[in-house]
Amino acid sequence: MSQSLTLDDLIADLQTAKQIAIDDRNPNAIVTATVAQAKLLGMDNMRDVTPNSNGLGYIPDLTPEIALAISKRLDEEY
Repeated sequence: MSQSLTLDDLIADLQTAKQIAIDDRNPNAIVTATVAQAKLLGMDNMRDVTPNSNGLGYIPDLTPEIALAISKRLDEEY
């Protein structure tokens, strides 16, 4: 029997990977996991700052500071 992965499953797996990176004090892996989460959520190519339905604004450039903010938001949700 095959099991289908959902977006929530993938986000949760990346959150686990990010936590391991945090525990290992590996900032590159933290950013990589955060960027992967942002891409899955469609936040990697946003060009304006119009808020969407879940309260997150569109992000013009994914800087380390913005990646950290996204990471914190994902920590709260997952």
